[in-house]
Amino acid sequence: MPSVLDLAPVVPVVVIEDAADAVPLARALVAGGLPAIEVTLRTPAALDAIRAIAADVPDAVIGAGTVISSGGVGAAVAAGARFLVSPGWTERLLDAMKASGVPFLPGVSTTSEVVALLERGVSEMKFFPAEAAGGTAYLTSLAGPLPQARFCPTGGISLASAPSYLELGNVGCVGGTWMLPADAIASKDWARVETLAAEAASLRGRP
Repeated sequence: MPSVLDLAPVVPVVVIEDAADAVPLARALVAGGLPAIEVTLRTPAALDAIRAIAADVPDAVIGAGTVISSGGVGAAVAAGARFLVSPGWTERLLDAMKASGVPFLPGVSTTSEVVALLERGVSEMKFFPAEAAGGTAYLTSLAGPLPQARFCPTGGISLASAPSYLELGNVGCVGGTWMLPADAIASKDWARVETLAAEAASLRGRP
């Protein structure tokens, strides 16, 4: 599988309350051009949602987000997750993710965390919470001393701010939720989700 950072310019960060929404939501995102989908392990429906998408939406590259324990790693991979994303990391969690057999993006928000991951042979990371932790200015500052690190910034990013992140050489993609408005999910307006996904998928082509 290609790097998670190279699958699409935007990785939708999905919180699914009802597992019945998982397949139509994923189909709408894929149809809009966003195949890499991060389902967060924040709800009781999350693992069932991952199973359903893995089984019924073959064009989706389904991942698990908010992975914060070794147990969560095992459960997510068993459910069919093809990549893992964490908001932060510990040595135990990192060991579990490295042993999982699937790509992973451990979360960082400080230079020391980036250096520690590079020391462990990990060069692809989630930068979280992106806006609160310094945004594009912080990532630009990291590029000089740590050019080997690549990031998926997530947290507070919008359609308006995403292009400024994607212009950075050390950013492969961004994570976001703006293409998944709560009212569209509640009303099962999958056509609107697809339209917003297509708008997000086009960002990489902007000058």
